[in-house]
Amino acid sequence: MVKAGVMECPEFNLGMTLESGQTFHWMQVNDLGGASWSGCIGSIAITLRQEGRLLHYRGGSPDLLSRYFAFDHDLEEVRLSCAAHPASFKASQACRGLRVMRQPLWECLASFILSPMKQVAHIRQMSLALRSRFGQPLKGTSVPAFPEARTLAEAGEKELRKCGLGFRAKSLQATAQLVASGEFHPEALRGLSTEAARIELCRLPGIGRKVANCILLFAYERLEAVPVDVWVARILGSFRSQGSRKMTLDQLERYGERLLGPYAGYIQQYLFHQARTGELVLPKQRAPRKKPALAKAITSHRGRKRGSVIS
Repeated sequence: MVKAGVMECPEFNLGMTLESGQTFHWMQVNDLGGASWSGCIGSIAITLRQEGRLLHYRGGSPDLLSRYFAFDHDLEEVRLSCAAHPASFKASQACRGLRVMRQPLWECLASFILSPMKQVAHIRQMSLALRSRFGQPLKGTSVPAFPEARTLAEAGEKELRKCGLGFRAKSLQATAQLVASGEFHPEALRGLSTEAARIELCRLPGIGRKVANCILLFAYERLEAVPVDVWVARILGSFRSQGSRKMTLDQLERYGERLLGPYAGYIQQYLFHQARTGELVLPKQRAPRKKPALAKAITSHRGRKRGSVIS
């Protein structure tokens, strides 16, 4: 019999956390006496409903849920870390209860291989299609478990494309083969520095710095990692002083780490969520000052008469 219970949850917003672009499979249902969320952690089916500081659950355990939702993170400390930056601090206040989760390694890694050039809703569609076609059905939820690496490795690119993955199917299958064969061990990255782990992730098919930083932040708890996509690049660019030269995505990533501090990953998640929901007002930037038109140049060098115009 599946265990059900109630546990206290410190500062937490279940809906905001699950809808903030970290994970892509939880479904809203009417269960446990009201509006709830149904999904799974690994192969454990779970239904959740929040009522203030109480979290009603069916499936799993308080320890599993506390770890998954990172109830041990001190969100007041996170907010104070960006108090000197008004826009970031305002976003952290508006996103009270949004927590950066600790997701299963393979599931998170594979899910973010699907993310390049796609919005959250599209990533969700692909993730759910993979689960429906290749995942293990779970009693207690309509959401199947995420497929194991070996299953996706053996499926073939053509079959993966049927889930709407497009060019991402090739990268996902190739990475799944590396994991299934033991050539790449997701667990081995836990003991590496953030930079070393990022380098290892970027060696995998379909993973660049932005995707690697998403995986580091949402699976490996590297809270300083700043994934820079179009949204975050626009946000960080708006914070820079007028007249600053344009920066590459890598430079913006490092700028974000310096600006947002030791919990930069958390702060960018607040800013990202606020931007996606249309609630973030970016600093207005004045139009760059135009350079004055060049006056006619006068020269007296040999071969030209004084007063002639340089073309």
